[in-house]
Amino acid sequence: MIATLILTALAVWITAWLLPGITIEPWYVSIIVAVVMGLINALIKPCVKLLSLPINIVTLGLFSFVINALMVELCAWAVNGFEVSSFWWAMLFCLVLSLITWFLGTVFGKKIK
Repeated sequence: MIATLILTALAVWITAWLLPGITIEPWYVSIIVAVVMGLINALIKPCVKLLSLPINIVTLGLFSFVINALMVELCAWAVNGFEVSSFWWAMLFCLVLSLITWFLGTVFGKKIK
C-alpha cells in the first residue's frame, strides 16, 4: 500500500512537471494529491459514473474522460498547492498520469490502481 502511494505520488509529480498547466508546489503536495485522488476515486467517482450512465452509453464511454477531468478539478479545489489551469489541462493530466502510472508500474513490477 505504501509502495503504491509513493509510486502514485511520483507519477503525479512527474505529470505536473511535464505539463505547464498543472502546478504542484511544494513537492510533497503530490503525496497529498495522490491520497485525495484515491479517496475521490473510491468514494465520489462511482456515484458520478452511475448517475451519468445514460450519457456514457450514448457516447460509447467517452464521457468517462470528462468524469476523470472533473475529478481532477475537484482534487485541485480540495488541495492547496495543486492548481489546474483549465478543464482541458485536467483532461490531459488524466491521460498523461495514466501513461506514467502504467510505465512506473511496469518498471517497478507493481500494479497501481
